Amino acid sequence: MARVRDMIPDMLLAQRGTLFPFAPVCLGIGIAIYFALRIEPPIWEIACLALIGVGFLVWHLRSQSAFAPLICAVAMVALGLALAGVRANLVAGPVIDWRYYGPLTGRVVDIDRSASDALRITLDTVWLTNVPLSETPTRVRLSLHSTIPGIAPEPGQTISTTAHLGPPGGAVEPGGFDFRRHAWFLQLGAVGYTRVPLVLWEEAGQDRFIFQTRMAISTRVQTALPGETGAFATAIITGDRSAIPQPVLQALRDTNLAHLLAISGLHMGLVSAFAFAVLRLGLLLTPIGQRWPIKKIAATGALLVAGVYLALSGGNVATERAFVMVAVMLLATMVDRRAISLRAVALAALIVLTLRPEALIGPGFQMSFAATTALVAVFGAIRDSSHDLPRQRLLRGVASVVLSSAVAGAATAPFAMAHFNQIAQFGLIANLLTVPLMGLLVIPAAVLGILLMPFGLEALGLVPMGLGLEWILHIAKSLALWDGAVRPVMTPGSAVLPLIALGGLFIVLWQGRVRLLGLVPLCIAVWLWINAERPAILVAEGGALVGVMTDRGRALSRAKGSGFIAKVWLENDGQGLDQAAASTLWEGQTWPIQHIHGKRNAAAFQDCADGELIIASADLPDRALSEDCVVYDASALKGKGSLSITRTQSGIWQIQKARDRSGARLWNDASVRQGQ
Repeated sequence: MARVRDMIPDMLLAQRGTLFPFAPVCLGIGIAIYFALRIEPPIWEIACLALIGVGFLVWHLRSQSAFAPLICAVAMVALGLALAGVRANLVAGPVIDWRYYGPLTGRVVDIDRSASDALRITLDTVWLTNVPLSETPTRVRLSLHSTIPGIAPEPGQTISTTAHLGPPGGAVEPGGFDFRRHAWFLQLGAVGYTRVPLVLWEEAGQDRFIFQTRMAISTRVQTALPGETGAFATAIITGDRSAIPQPVLQALRDTNLAHLLAISGLHMGLVSAFAFAVLRLGLLLTPIGQRWPIKKIAATGALLVAGVYLALSGGNVATERAFVMVAVMLLATMVDRRAISLRAVALAALIVLTLRPEALIGPGFQMSFAATTALVAVFGAIRDSSHDLPRQRLLRGVASVVLSSAVAGAATAPFAMAHFNQIAQFGLIANLLTVPLMGLLVIPAAVLGILLMPFGLEALGLVPMGLGLEWILHIAKSLALWDGAVRPVMTPGSAVLPLIALGGLFIVLWQGRVRLLGLVPLCIAVWLWINAERPAILVAEGGALVGVMTDRGRALSRAKGSGFIAKVWLENDGQGLDQAAASTLWEGQTWPIQHIHGKRNAAAFQDCADGELIIASADLPDRALSEDCVVYDASALKGKGSLSITRTQSGIWQIQKARDRSGARLWNDASVRQGQ
């Protein structure tokens, strides 16, 4: 033991100058611990953790001990946990815990499309009839299902309608994605739909100028480029995806090209690189090119262009993250530091996690920083080694594209597989055929089109951009039709992705042969994923749907209804079935489970056999219930969320509730919110 204790200082001293990238890793561990808690820590505990973190950080700065890096690591973990807790309390707002039907008035702050391809709006300054302002949600998300023409929502407008609202839904299965937590950080206190037209209550004011400008640009772009191409171009320029049809989105997902839609690192990097190159070249051709630090001037200009792009794109989380990464690298250029390094990536991660700690648990953050870290590490290793890419310009360019696509694809693959439950088998081919075109044609043409838009000449840039986008859409649609384009993947356990992330980061960031220890958590993660088992029985919240795992896949109790829940279950199973096919597996089975859906069927229910499990979406009559069967009807299911059920060999039903897995947290427990 003493020998190990003596080895630690030597190991840390050997890493001197290379430990800074571990700072966001430790911060992320603290954030992950906060989200993994089952009980919400009170404010005073969060404050104490923050003080402990700051104290340890100051101690680390003043300490000369060889153990100082370990002190810093503890400080960052404590600060990460505290930051996440502070952020969760700062975004707190009312969440309705009842069903609401009635008048709704609010201001349009966002427009997009739902998973069912319906137009969807987000409202703030909400007013609900007979609901006190103290209980009115900060924001409401509303899907528009009206078949009667009404006003087309525009940014900044205050609209009125009659809506069905309810609280954001929890995980569709215990331990699954918790939309209620996601909605909490978006300040969504209610979600719902309307089947009546929208009525204009008040025209848009000037306080939403940027949002209105975005929508105006979207209209101009789609006028110049109608159809799917214009919708794609709008998504790239302004982040507005409301016009993109679901089949196009699916084709892009199936070929691993959906990242081209999100204004993230690729787009922000290409825009800033294009601006930097144009400014630097332009300044070189002027008399000041020999007297002024044009590289720094060009970096400053590129940073301003990136800031404008951030504003035009709506400033969503992915774009903010990309802007931070680009800004760090451009600022490094201004102060004569290496722009692309692991330290720059680490600094960007620290800033993003400090501003939005909840980003850590989202696929965007995980995939973005996984790709960036891997690319910087691989190309840095090539630069520092005796080997290099081909010197011939064309071969060097081809090798760079192939290598970067392969590295980024390999780094993001585990996260994409875990979050989206599929592998795009031809994703590498699709990216090799499309990503270079984004940098060479699409992004430069988009910048030209925006610059010429005030003069009415945007077509000079948008038309060439459209040609590039048509090629990308053609590749996506063609490859998506190939046999085996998509292979479903079963969702892993909750420990798999953290193990993959920590193992991979240790291999990349640690110096020396000890880094090979990072293979241990990677191997454990692979073993856990391969041997993962799905729940034998799943019950939707409220009992509207039941799914039983069979040798041929999950059998669903209904062919229609609860479509989103069915889709998520089947995707998580990795079986590749749809709801209709899964419902046929239910027919003719002789398992001790009954599903009773609807009040009429519940009222007609007669009796249950001994040891039988009864799931009902309505209350069952007392006369039909036996003491020897297990019954979960509407009353018994209320407040429990979705269920995961297994049966032991002795015939005992073991039931796990989503409510128990998610714990008593701010986003799912009104009593916790009232106590904070």
